[in-house]
Amino acid sequence: MEHSFYCSPLLHPVVYSFNTQGCESSEHYQGTNILNTTKDKNERRSSDRFPIERDVRYRILNRKTGDEIGAGRTLNMSSNGVLFTTEGFLIPGRRVEVAISWPAQLNSRVALKLVARGRVIRAEDGVAAVEIQQYEFRTQGSQAATAAVQ
Repeated sequence: MEHSFYCSPLLHPVVYSFNTQGCESSEHYQGTNILNTTKDKNERRSSDRFPIERDVRYRILNRKTGDEIGAGRTLNMSSNGVLFTTEGFLIPGRRVEVAISWPAQLNSRVALKLVARGRVIRAEDGVAAVEIQQYEFRTQGSQAATAAVQ
């Protein structure tokens, strides 16, 4: 069974069909403005942002003091970055790993998460922007297994 969702590149205004073999055929949205992706003429970002709200867990990667962890919700995403709420202030320049619950399921039953690594490029009152440098999709596993690890 196939599911349609944004696939590689991470988020792109093309929908791909996903099955156990990965991404397959693509379909362009024609004549339908499903997501508002219009850009301001002063916009410096190279990728469209999509208003996707999903649960996110983040981990600030720090060899000296150990990893700091937290949770929040995504506010918007693009193929290059993610804006999300935070439990505390994240220092710009720090390396971070985010795990975002993904709306599509593998084989209609296995929950997926997007795991991305990058740098905090902007942070303000309870919100941080991360530039994505690498990412992969992983299975989420059961809630009980996730709770046992934390």
